[in-house]
Amino acid sequence: MNIVVCIKQVPDTKGGVVFNPDGTLNRAAMLTIMNPDDRAGLEAALRIKDETGAKVTVLTMGLPKAEEVLREAIAMGADEGILVTDRVLGGADTWATSTTIAGALRNIDYDLIITGRQAIDGDTAQVGPQIAEHLGLPTVSYAQAIKVEGDSVVVERQYEDRYHVIKAKMPCLVTALSELNEPRYMTPGGIFDAFDEEKTKITVWGRADLKDVDDSNLGLKGSPTQIAKASDKVRKGTGEKVTDLDPTEAVNYIAGKLKEKHII
Repeated sequence: MNIVVCIKQVPDTKGGVVFNPDGTLNRAAMLTIMNPDDRAGLEAALRIKDETGAKVTVLTMGLPKAEEVLREAIAMGADEGILVTDRVLGGADTWATSTTIAGALRNIDYDLIITGRQAIDGDTAQVGPQIAEHLGLPTVSYAQAIKVEGDSVVVERQYEDRYHVIKAKMPCLVTALSELNEPRYMTPGGIFDAFDEEKTKITVWGRADLKDVDDSNLGLKGSPTQIAKASDKVRKGTGEKVTDLDPTEAVNYIAGKLKEKHII
């Protein structure tokens, strides 16, 4: 059984974000982490590997530095990593990104593709289902539990107040929630091997390696989503301090403000 996990190196938002003049993120200038939903998806794949002996391949699209997140995944237990990187792919929105990743996946034999539900730098939850659409695969999204039964995958799909149990025959694509599991840590031996470039080779693909994709659907020029404005965290204004009110006046004042803001 072959599992491909699509992961993404995203900005560590605790350290702030940096924008390019065109409104896209300056990823080279920011601290980065593995996207939390993707990490949960990777852990799900590794647990299936532990149970069945499946092969786990991690794939990412990004700058050359995104190789780091692939090595981190290998240190956790993945078997190999593939980096898709090329200048012409930069500035991609969800459509161009999913087109690119689907083009890369056409080079790989897979039974199951796992992606995160969404990335913390975009929060669109679009790329996973779009990849499945490009590849003509069934999709089960918002997975809070995943298990394999023969040639099928059984998923608990989360809703607001319940979950549905869905069984899909492989090949298929599943998008994982961060609360799906508690991801494992990298092992010391895994770290040494994964970050030893002689022991662990990362496969690097560019535009020429993508199958059945058109240049008009790639990169910033192939992205139908246009950024009108981008900014860092919105800074809150100075609050209003009110003193010398008795309890009844204070309650009436607070209630009035809540009504004014249409909260009550």
